[in-house]
Amino acid sequence: MALIENPEEDTVVTFEKLGVDPQIVEACKKLGFKNPTEIQRKAIPEALAGKDIVGLAQTGSGKTAAFSIPMLQALLAKPSGLFGLVLAPTRELAVQISDQIEALGAVIGVKCAVLVGGIDTMSQSMALAKKPHIIVGTPGRVVYHLENTKGFNLKTLKYFVMDEADRLLGMDFEEEINTILKVIPKDRNTFLFSATMTSKVAKLQRASLNDPVKIQVATKYSTVDTLQQEYIFIPYKHKECYLTYILNELAGNSVIIFTSTCAASTKLAIMLRNLSFKAIPINGQMDQSKRLSSLNKFKAQTMDILVATDVAARGLDIPSVDLVINYDVPVSSKEYMHRVGRTARAGRTGRAVTLVTQYDVEIYLRIEHALEQKLEEFPTEQESVLVFSERVNEAIRVATNEIKEAGLSEKEKRSMDDSEQSTGHLKKRKVEKKVIKKKNGPK
Repeated sequence: MALIENPEEDTVVTFEKLGVDPQIVEACKKLGFKNPTEIQRKAIPEALAGKDIVGLAQTGSGKTAAFSIPMLQALLAKPSGLFGLVLAPTRELAVQISDQIEALGAVIGVKCAVLVGGIDTMSQSMALAKKPHIIVGTPGRVVYHLENTKGFNLKTLKYFVMDEADRLLGMDFEEEINTILKVIPKDRNTFLFSATMTSKVAKLQRASLNDPVKIQVATKYSTVDTLQQEYIFIPYKHKECYLTYILNELAGNSVIIFTSTCAASTKLAIMLRNLSFKAIPINGQMDQSKRLSSLNKFKAQTMDILVATDVAARGLDIPSVDLVINYDVPVSSKEYMHRVGRTARAGRTGRAVTLVTQYDVEIYLRIEHALEQKLEEFPTEQESVLVFSERVNEAIRVATNEIKEAGLSEKEKRSMDDSEQSTGHLKKRKVEKKVIKKKNGPK
């Protein structure tokens, strides 16, 4: 395997110099892509030359354009049926990739179909019937349509892309990926992009790529220089108070708050709204339409605080994020990097603050060790923080009650449904008994 790691940089490299078609260059300009990023400079010429690619690069490095541009250029040269399949680990990332491919391919009329969970399968089947050029999806839903949607197959596929491959395999999609690999043509181009080269990714690369070029733009996880990173050591019982204090001190910023559970994401968002902050949750327990609605409201800046689980930690490109708060310390340094990577993107400045309680010290020290630096302490005075105590406690009480009531109403609804089904079943049994009685006659 050829390895491209640190070739001499050319500060005046343009998309034209990489051999990109003028129509696609024009689309890049409209999207604000002035010059290619490092992964794009190294990957696009190799991909245009027909090579398979293993790209190791961090999230936010411009990987989507790195694999989309060569695929679109090949489609422009020789359009034929279903042309490309892109697999992504999360629904939101799949939608984002599809949007960018359609924007880059708008000048040549590219049509994408998104196949992800949480969306009605019938509408997806109808989208497939319209003969899209490129499908972007999660592995499970793609396999579902291969098995259940009449007329859908991948026999004409020319490009197969796996984005965030380390996470795809970490989320146990290996079986679905193997199913897809068995039904796609062997004569194809394959691009595998990953943040790290895990043993599973290496195994997948050996099984599915043909003499690939390995392109590595980052040898290890690191944070950008434009990111200001801080921590704050706090007592666990005052955690919500400190969060409120930070948001009050840094008011006017666009913020993502990361929690470790779906329940915490929902509860904090309600609590913050009760304190007059414009907060909205996003987590894996919400249905897909609500998740996309939350994301779109945050992107459109109608809501300036997104309270998220790690479903929003990877791949999502939201340029306007000023501040990331780790309400719960992430379990690994890798997840820390992904979370704080939501801010300070594309050369912008950003800030990240991590709340560290007495229970988080060991995990936090491991993160500092991985960063190879001691973080600055966020300046606070406990007296100023506890001023919020009464209002915060009341907001927590209201949020808890709201969640309880919502849970009860759901339970009541389910109970009513069960009751209706039970009543219906009893009525049916009574009718059946009458029929049997008539048939048999009186005893």
